[in-house]
Amino acid sequence: MKNLESVDAPGPARIDTLDSLRQHLQWAIELEHATLPPYLCALYSLDPERNPDAVEVVGSVFAEEMLHLALAANLLNAVGGRPRLDMPEMLPAHPRRLPHSPLELSLLPFGPEALEMFLRLEQPAPPGAPPQGDGYETIGQFYDAVEQGLRHLCEQLGERAVFSGDPARQVAGTHFRHTGGALFAVEDLESALGALEEIVEQGEGTARGEVWDGDKDVFHPERDEVAHYFRLMELKLGRRYQRGDTPKSGPTGERISVNLSAVRPMRPNPRLSDHAPGSAVRTAQEEFNRTYCTLLNQLEQAFDGDPKLLGAAVGTMYALKGQAAALMQLPDGDGTVAGPTFDYVPPDSRS
Repeated sequence: MKNLESVDAPGPARIDTLDSLRQHLQWAIELEHATLPPYLCALYSLDPERNPDAVEVVGSVFAEEMLHLALAANLLNAVGGRPRLDMPEMLPAHPRRLPHSPLELSLLPFGPEALEMFLRLEQPAPPGAPPQGDGYETIGQFYDAVEQGLRHLCEQLGERAVFSGDPARQVAGTHFRHTGGALFAVEDLESALGALEEIVEQGEGTARGEVWDGDKDVFHPERDEVAHYFRLMELKLGRRYQRGDTPKSGPTGERISVNLSAVRPMRPNPRLSDHAPGSAVRTAQEEFNRTYCTLLNQLEQAFDGDPKLLGAAVGTMYALKGQAAALMQLPDGDGTVAGPTFDYVPPDSRS
């Protein structure tokens, strides 16, 4: 657990009011959500029979991004905010920017280009990098700014004034498959710092400069879990990290196989406008979009006072997987197959 003593290091976009803190935690929800469509496209494009290692890595990273989304919602609820996911701003057209960052996201099939995008996304903050509440270059710097704001406000206002949210709105005790991480309630500065630590260390590694994220590998209990950035490097370099390895040494463990011929060639950044209304591809894409927006609604309700709905959201995820698999069976010209577009569908158009 991080030291609870105050940190008084000035940085850009300092978070010094409760409203600013709530705004940045909503941005955290938007940030964590923005990673989901790209990871899903890469995951859906993989043949699980012929690419089990890649499915394991990308699937585990996706599951932990869902966990981070839930922890960000718990943080916002804890400080008296209301998480929002079911809104058009969550689903701009791809390619798009990560919210409040220059980092660009695209919808791509798994492969070298997608891996490089994910590595840029999960890149650890360099030593001494300043907190950045806006225009952040790494996700770790953004969360450093949130941590700095939390500490500052608790010092100025007192913990009770900062953590004024209803504890009944917290989502906790739910096990996220394919991750060693934990979803827990946020109720004070200590648990808030624990949530930020879980998010950052699963992405970048413990203590900034470690390969490991502090959890046990759920697929291989005899091993410690590797942080997202380094899991992706394992796929890129074709080897697993083992004890004694460092970011500088690279992975020196057993080989890991990636079969690039066993990837469905999804058209990059597919759009509804590529196909006529009523066509098979567009109809399947519209069905996927309705289901995805139903998922956003269920998540918003789960985080907005009805935690039990998280179970329904997990069920919707399985429906999405089936719809994506069907989409990627449809030819889309030039040797590609169709893929999901992740367009926003208004609530009255989802039935």
